[in-house]
Amino acid sequence: MISNTHKKNTVEIMNPPRAGKVEPFPSGRLTFLAPLPMPTGVPPTDYGRAVGEVNDRYLDFGAGWPPVFGWQLALGTPFAGFLLSAFVFPVIAFFLFYAVGNGLPDALHAFWGVMDLSFWIGLWAGIFFLLLGLGIWFRKHLKYRTLTPTRFNRQRREVCFFPKGQREPIFVPWESLAAWVTEAQGVTEYGVQRQCGFGVGFLHPDTGEKYTLEFQAYGLQQAISNWEAVRAYMEYDVHTLKEIQDPLDLQDPDDPPWEGVHVFRNAKARMHQRRRAGEVGWLYTLGWYLNHFSTLWTLPYHLVDWEVKKIQKMNRKALPEAMQRWSEPLPDDQWTKPSDELKRQTARVQELLKANPGKNTLEIFAQVSDEFDAKASLTA
Repeated sequence: MISNTHKKNTVEIMNPPRAGKVEPFPSGRLTFLAPLPMPTGVPPTDYGRAVGEVNDRYLDFGAGWPPVFGWQLALGTPFAGFLLSAFVFPVIAFFLFYAVGNGLPDALHAFWGVMDLSFWIGLWAGIFFLLLGLGIWFRKHLKYRTLTPTRFNRQRREVCFFPKGQREPIFVPWESLAAWVTEAQGVTEYGVQRQCGFGVGFLHPDTGEKYTLEFQAYGLQQAISNWEAVRAYMEYDVHTLKEIQDPLDLQDPDDPPWEGVHVFRNAKARMHQRRRAGEVGWLYTLGWYLNHFSTLWTLPYHLVDWEVKKIQKMNRKALPEAMQRWSEPLPDDQWTKPSDELKRQTARVQELLKANPGKNTLEIFAQVSDEFDAKASLTA
């Protein structure tokens, strides 16, 4: 998933936010996760595969390898839609007219009559959505040429942004970075649609201009997990890309980090292993095969392998010199340490998470922020 840093007027970070603070807007609400970056208690998982390189010094966010889901959506949606229109609808018409009509003659007449229309509707609609999906893919693919990732440096405990229109990168202290999740919903002709997202933001240290980095997530927990993946890396809770991108352990130690054909083969072997062990039944197995059949079996995984090779051969934009120098390793005695305030609030959050395992993390953040704000006001 590729995202760009840009100015955004919908997220208010002019006044110092705090973890747990809720800001409503007309179609939903925004809840801050930081500052300070406290543990959320959810698995650190990069569901959107926005994370690229991970090493002992830094994590690159916003320039990850392309996910297989994008190809499955671009290819599987037109294909499944065509099958539904061209074959399922005629079969439904067959059984319907067989039950309410004059038997087999009416049923066959309905079958061929519906197919004459629905086949061509499904075919042309499938072609249209296939071209649309490929167009969206091509637009995203070209961004790899010019994209500069947001880099999180855990030795310096700083974040490096390179917004569009800027000549030099901007370095922001990790503990001052604002992070949030958004929940929104709206009513359309198709019903109520819900959207969730995750974002980070900061004020330019020199100009005071506001910048944010945002992207959509599948749900609220997934959005929080994406943030937790970054937070856990910066706080030395996770150390490798596999820890945050392979929660199902579908990649062997020597496998590449993207979702190529090796992931499909490992997933298939794992599914049959669970079937033999009695962990899943025939219905799960049938659903697994139907799901992958509707998304054209291994083709999306082969396309991921192909796309990664193209990206690796690209003449990609070089990182700014200042960013490269900033990314160099530091001696151990020069590593920046967490602040005492973060340590105290982290310990309090962990205490509450352990004591209240079912309580909402965002409510715990709000409680801890209120407690420490009250202590600060008493000592002021």
